[in-house]
Amino acid sequence: MRFVFKTRYEQDLRLWRHKGDLIAYGLLAIFLVTFPMYADLYYVGEANMWLIYSIAALGLMIAIGFTGMVSLGHSAFLGIGAYAHAYFLQLGIPFVFSLPLAAMLSGVMGVCVGRPTLRMHGLYLAIATLAFALITQEVMSKWSSVTGGFDGLPVAAPDFLSIQTEEIYQGGLFSVGGLHVGWTELWSPASLYYICLVVLAFAALLAKNLLRSPTGRAFVAIRDSEVSAQSMGIHLAQYKTTAFGISAFVTGLAGGLFAHQITHLAPDAFNIFISIELLLICVVGGIGTIQGALLGAMFLVALRSLIPIARDAVTAGAAEADWLSGLVRFVNAPGLEAGLFGLLLVIFIIFEPFGLYGRWLKIKTYFDLFPLYKKATFARQKSYVKTERLR
Repeated sequence: MRFVFKTRYEQDLRLWRHKGDLIAYGLLAIFLVTFPMYADLYYVGEANMWLIYSIAALGLMIAIGFTGMVSLGHSAFLGIGAYAHAYFLQLGIPFVFSLPLAAMLSGVMGVCVGRPTLRMHGLYLAIATLAFALITQEVMSKWSSVTGGFDGLPVAAPDFLSIQTEEIYQGGLFSVGGLHVGWTELWSPASLYYICLVVLAFAALLAKNLLRSPTGRAFVAIRDSEVSAQSMGIHLAQYKTTAFGISAFVTGLAGGLFAHQITHLAPDAFNIFISIELLLICVVGGIGTIQGALLGAMFLVALRSLIPIARDAVTAGAAEADWLSGLVRFVNAPGLEAGLFGLLLVIFIIFEPFGLYGRWLKIKTYFDLFPLYKKATFARQKSYVKTERLR
């Protein structure tokens, strides 16, 4: 049992609440670092998708979870980051420079979109960002000189600074002694896994430090009540634009890594369904939490892997039982995944609005307080504050 009693304001600014958190996340880091050493290639590829979706969900979480701005256009920022990164690689820009540049371009586009949509709220903001996503997808399909149009754009393997011997020298920056310093290609699912892991750690620390900063606290104030935030001197336009820009920047980082995961870009890879998946991750994992982005992404990747397995099992069973033929047609119907994801989204909103991480906190609190818990501890409360009634 652990109770944290805060006696100083500095305790709210700590990265870790207590040593227990440090030990738990340290063990998690050790597991993630050693995972490719004993896992099969298939599971490493699935882990790459989990890491990439977690980074993209963290980007969306900054907008929808921390600031309260609903967006259905983050597939556009994912696509901008992916295409920009692939294009920069074709120009010969090294990976370590290309990925941040692509993310910065995505962030600039986020600022350009966020600025004119500041006065929109809720459904209207979602429609505006959805329109931006559709426009971006159309640009990807028509701007053939840059994106390759419907033929797609191949993605070069990531390259890193290395020291090469004379036998493997492929051209470099400069030579020292008999050694050559240059860029060498490095590609395998394991290498991409470690790149994604480092970027995810950076994105998580960015989000965590953002929440501890005055800027992040302003984001949360805007989310809880724009009226109260504005009365306290928070510039709504400035902070909303900043939130949208940072959100698009992080999503652009995920887009660059996603480009290496699929190795060949096409406009239909960044459709509205990707935005719905990111929204599903945030809601299922837990709105407004960093851990929720990781749990929601894990849930989505696992669900996408289980759906084909279930289809194969039903199809195989239909060969022995005629009554399963109708079920086979149902599981093989087009749009089943989209319908299932939408159903899960509604279920979580109604029955578990705090997501998987919220459920974990409830279970943890139950055992921390046992047997002194109260049933009212887990009673739902209204999520709005009194000042929201002024609208």
